[in-house]
Amino acid sequence: MDFDRLITVMRQLALQAGDRIMEVYNGPDFGVKLKGDSSPVTEADEAADAIIFEGLRAAFPDVVLITEEQAASHAQMASTFLIVDPLDGTKEFVQRRGDFTVNIAYVENGVPLRGVVYAPAKGRLFYTLADGQTVEELGAFAKDCVGEQRPVHVSTPDNGALMVVASKSHRDAATDAYIANYGVKDMTSAGSSLKFCLVATGEADLYPRLGRTMEWDTAAGDAVLRGAGGHVVRFDTHEPLAYGKSGWDNPFFIAFAPGVDLKAG
Repeated sequence: MDFDRLITVMRQLALQAGDRIMEVYNGPDFGVKLKGDSSPVTEADEAADAIIFEGLRAAFPDVVLITEEQAASHAQMASTFLIVDPLDGTKEFVQRRGDFTVNIAYVENGVPLRGVVYAPAKGRLFYTLADGQTVEELGAFAKDCVGEQRPVHVSTPDNGALMVVASKSHRDAATDAYIANYGVKDMTSAGSSLKFCLVATGEADLYPRLGRTMEWDTAAGDAVLRGAGGHVVRFDTHEPLAYGKSGWDNPFFIAFAPGVDLKAG
């Protein structure tokens, strides 16, 4: 894979998709449909998906492409692939809370090596460079001109005073019980893959997820966190979270900065 070209294409497509999402978000009321699994989908999801799918397909025609909004793509099996969630956090989008992202990732041999996470309503853009280092781009996000890039890195955690981030829409008693095993300084909540990015930047130390997620929900954020020096492991075994699994669903997992003393589930 030509990583320089990959990052250029992923960044541009995420920005283009973000523009279309914000047109819907800032417009009059939009329709919301329910998919087969009862999760919501809007015209913004579908429009962003079309932009990203067509762009990736044109740029990398020989790479397997998985996208949440195209069920036919889920029948594929691969260990190396591109994977997309064109609008992660649709519930946040529908409720106009802003915590939604565009997620695009490249997975090679089951490892999410490169990714971009763009939160258009928050004005935050994170991605891995060609060498794998994660940056947050600052500024106006011109599609044909890269702005100032700030390298990001995970925190050096204090196990007696951890900052924990948890899901805004999927917080439950089991998650709270697990978090209670740690010395917590403060907690915050965030939607979508922004939680990975908060750990990547050192704004949080720990993000446990005891709930169902799909690989398109996590791959881009996982890549961003890895590129900042962090880890994502299975909740049950603390082994690295792998990708290309049958059905594309994830087990429970923990995202964290090295140095966090992980507790058993």
